Amino acid sequence: MDTLSHFHSLDELIRALDRERKLLGGLFQDRKRLSFRYDVARDMAAKKDESLKFLRRFGVIRENGDFVELEDVYMKFFEEVLEVNEEINVASVKESIGNLNAAIDYYQSENSPTRKYGYLKDVKRILRNIALTTLRNVIDLKRNIDNTYKNEPTFAVKKKKLVNLDEKRKDIAVLINECEKVIDEKQATFFMMAMDVGLKETVTDVKLQLREVYHNLLELDRQIISYLNLIEYQNRLFEKVQKLKYLRDQMLLETNTDIKAKMDARNPVWMEPRPRYTLKVSLSMLRTTDLGLKILQDVAKGKHNSRLRKGNLAEPLTKEELTEQQQVLQMVDVREVKTAFMASGDNLFHFVMNYSGYRKNMTEEEKLVLFCQIAAQYLDELFISEEHSRHGNIEFPLIYPKTA
Repeated sequence: MDTLSHFHSLDELIRALDRERKLLGGLFQDRKRLSFRYDVARDMAAKKDESLKFLRRFGVIRENGDFVELEDVYMKFFEEVLEVNEEINVASVKESIGNLNAAIDYYQSENSPTRKYGYLKDVKRILRNIALTTLRNVIDLKRNIDNTYKNEPTFAVKKKKLVNLDEKRKDIAVLINECEKVIDEKQATFFMMAMDVGLKETVTDVKLQLREVYHNLLELDRQIISYLNLIEYQNRLFEKVQKLKYLRDQMLLETNTDIKAKMDARNPVWMEPRPRYTLKVSLSMLRTTDLGLKILQDVAKGKHNSRLRKGNLAEPLTKEELTEQQQVLQMVDVREVKTAFMASGDNLFHFVMNYSGYRKNMTEEEKLVLFCQIAAQYLDELFISEEHSRHGNIEFPLIYPKTA
């Protein structure tokens, strides 16, 4: 058996833990089950068998048959620092309250100012430690309550664990009341005589933290009751389903139960088709309200209509296309040509084909269009004779100005 040793400095401890961090990480992850074999640990150790012997001698690990485990002191330290511990350490708070009373008694019995100041510092430190430990206990308690309800597979074990956690909650509440009594009643004389600025701030902070923790305990009480009620309901439901399954397997379900009548009497909504109600949007709302304007803007942006999405928009205009350009269009004033014709005395076709006052070059086709426009627009001012004439392949009536 190896002789136990201890680390002589914090630096030596940190170096040793850092050197074997891979092995310690593996052991910590497998702490819930006895599955870390010695040969696996030797492969993960920095110096193989020498490292395992070193860690065993300094009380970091221990052997359990063919397996290797972390020692409890290191496992609890890692769990508390990483906030994954399952044990609620109520005893440490109770012990701290005892140490607080002892430190106050030492202060009152001591005559040396230097030693009295040392005991006063102890009182402040113990008070802060009580508040911090109580707060961490409540955080651990809440986490364990949630984990137990959500992850424990066995109903009976789940219920017993929740009842046990509820007892821990009651113990924490008792210790909070005990600490407040020490401050306000049992040691009231000390806190009046020795109250300096630092102690006053410490006492105020501790009271506020304990009050907040107590309120959290009340919420945890309601949560535990709710979880226990759910467990009872789920347990009864599970037992009932088991009985129904047994009767079904024995082909006694319809004869020994009223399940058929119950099912016939029920008309669950989820079995019915889902109704659809088509509502038309109010046009007045779309025109006159801010909400209507926003709906129209969303639709225009293609938010709810795939046909109007931005992906179907045209390419943006180029700089050349955005440059201002001027284009003069030469047009024929039909009214001006008609006025000249009315004063000419010629027939309309001959006049249009030979008119010299056009502001642009006119093709024969454009002159034919102009002929038709004048004849159609100013029919009331024209006389259409029964005579016809031809121009190439075109046959046209002779049209003259109407005389009064």
